[in-house]
Amino acid sequence: MSGEDRFYDAIIIGGGPAGLSAALYLARARYRVLVLEKESFGGQINITAEVVNYPGVEGGGGKAITEIMRRQAQRFGAEFLLAEVERVDLRGEEKIVRTARGEYRSFGVIAATGAQPRSIGFAGEAEFKGRGVAYCATCDGEFFTGLDVFVIGGGFAAAEEAVFLTKYARRVTVLVRGDDFTCARAAAEEVRAHPDIAIHCNTVVEAVSGENGLQLLQARNLKTGETWEYRPPAGESFGVFVFAGYQPATALFAGQIALDEHGYVLTDANRKTSLEGVYAAGDLCVKNLRQMVTATSDGAIAATELERHLAAMQKKTGKIPVQPATRVERRQEQPSPSATGEGFFTAEIRTQLAAVFQKMQAPVLLRVELDSRPVSEELKAFLAELDGMSDKLRLEYPAAENLAGAPCLRVIRQDGTYSGIAFHGVPGGHEFSSFVIGLYNAAGPGQALDEPLLARIRAIARPLDMKILISLSCTKCPELVMAAQRIAAETPLVRAEAYDLNHFPQLRDQYKVMSVPCLVLDDKTVSFGKKSIPQLLDLIAEHQEISVSINPE
Repeated sequence: MSGEDRFYDAIIIGGGPAGLSAALYLARARYRVLVLEKESFGGQINITAEVVNYPGVEGGGGKAITEIMRRQAQRFGAEFLLAEVERVDLRGEEKIVRTARGEYRSFGVIAATGAQPRSIGFAGEAEFKGRGVAYCATCDGEFFTGLDVFVIGGGFAAAEEAVFLTKYARRVTVLVRGDDFTCARAAAEEVRAHPDIAIHCNTVVEAVSGENGLQLLQARNLKTGETWEYRPPAGESFGVFVFAGYQPATALFAGQIALDEHGYVLTDANRKTSLEGVYAAGDLCVKNLRQMVTATSDGAIAATELERHLAAMQKKTGKIPVQPATRVERRQEQPSPSATGEGFFTAEIRTQLAAVFQKMQAPVLLRVELDSRPVSEELKAFLAELDGMSDKLRLEYPAAENLAGAPCLRVIRQDGTYSGIAFHGVPGGHEFSSFVIGLYNAAGPGQALDEPLLARIRAIARPLDMKILISLSCTKCPELVMAAQRIAAETPLVRAEAYDLNHFPQLRDQYKVMSVPCLVLDDKTVSFGKKSIPQLLDLIAEHQEISVSINPE
């Protein structure tokens, strides 16, 4: 991609409701706009199972609603890229945004990076993260099926997720630090009325502990000073879900735009920051209400105000970003998959797949390993639709069935060598994108990496086996899968195989997994949480140094 191709009127950092709303307004005003998102378009609202307070939408999952927003912006020409932003320089007339996939420039930037769940700090919280302590009910609730669960928090998220967790847990106990819930009365009443939920107010968790999962919770009543303990029935563990608010994801902008003492971005009424041409929208801003409706409002206001700056910059510099040749103005709505009977792939997805296949330098082979379970039939149906979409993609079914780890897709290069990239299960849900990117990375040219990262990958001197244990409903998993498989595509020493834990419960039990994503290195080092390529390389370096000290060569 040339420098001209990487220049935009505006770059939006963050693909949640605020960023998507801003993209729609700017693209509709015929500005060239790029939305950068490191994880999954839609943001935190993706983990909300049912949105009931967004005007005009009577109900629906957060991911479905934001996907409509993304398609709407895309129809007006907005461009989208999954890439983690590593550094920004916002001080000049041209803003510089550096990502793991290259450098981009623009006249204006809208910061819409949102906020991340906040930890509390009780004893054992960090130690048991991923082994009993969790922060996402949608991602991790199923791991506690039939067990007792504690929810910490008194806000809307705690109330909503407590009710959601009753789908899995035997009993949910909500621990509220204050005298009562702080959310809307309707949400709190739903919790109080639920027969499988107990509530303790003025209560804090002081510690959790255990072996092979949680076996002890210690709590204290703030008013009486009384302490109490919970221990699960023999042979069981339990879960603790923390919903204690959020902390703004603004480290990227620190030292360049003004932040308050808590790290939130300071803006004027029009969402303009302390720097010319830089605006902020959504949960990272200082404001009283952080909801989807206020995020979309912020995005619209920021974009509308930024338009004036963009017009002035075009006039001043005479530089007008070149719109991509693929842009189609005001495209008509695509028919729904149900109306067309398209199955796994809608017309829009087929178009996107065709574009990826066209860019692939060499053909790849998918070696398909099956067993007798229904999930293998689902995988065969998935591949039947995929087959024939491109002459760069071939399928091979080995004669043997019921192979260990089946069903599985292994990506084989043109020369017959294994790329190190595999998916065990059906690569649907949030993992469809990581599956397609894996094909692209194996076939070449692959996602762009800068020389320092390439040097670190090539410095891996010994074989490494990475298992990435995921759930298709997890929005955090794809980033880790793509990072691990990008490394595998670059060196034959590394294997990065993803497993849908829904179909491989033995791995969940083997590694005591109670949160996803979970990364296992050489069956020795276990780590939880999403990771970028640099973060993963740090972990690999530490792991291999430890391995060398234990098993010197």
